[in-house]
Amino acid sequence: MQAPLISSVPLESELRESFWKHVCSFPEGEKIQNCLQCGTCTGTCPVSHTMDITPRQTVALFRAGCIEEILRSRTIWICASCYSCTVRCPVSIRVTDTLYALKRLAMERDIYPKNFPVNRLAREFMSNVRRYGRNYELGLGLRYYLRTNPKRLTQSAGLGTALLRKRRLGLLPKTIKHIKDVRAIIAAAEKSGGS
Repeated sequence: MQAPLISSVPLESELRESFWKHVCSFPEGEKIQNCLQCGTCTGTCPVSHTMDITPRQTVALFRAGCIEEILRSRTIWICASCYSCTVRCPVSIRVTDTLYALKRLAMERDIYPKNFPVNRLAREFMSNVRRYGRNYELGLGLRYYLRTNPKRLTQSAGLGTALLRKRRLGLLPKTIKHIKDVRAIIAAAEKSGGS
């Protein structure tokens, strides 16, 4: 008789517990339970039209226990971090911080939306910041497209060449003077649970 397979897929209860850990890391995070489902967050959001799940629906799905569905959506990656939803919320829910908590959970658990490699872009960006203390756009674009969609690299070559010609894009990376300080800040953020 064959032993039953153990699933590596996280249980919703585990995801919920991890989510609460992140939500409790910022002040008044528990206010998400007070959501009125009024839609002010979605109506205020300048990028909600590009989201597959609106901010209001995100809270509703959380309440319904569908955290994995939220983590597999593009919504948490599209958030513009403008805090309009948080400012306008009638019950003072920190919607933006909640979306960041979901993003941290997705990164922890390696749960990402299909065909939407924004997590790769975030990792390449942080790699640049660790290495140089700032972003190196040309290197970011090259590594991102080579790892996600090499065809897009050739499609974007004209734009890259134009930016190089107009000196809007550096050919070689430049490291900032106090790189050790930036690396210490990143290490402290990672140690305290930041992403």
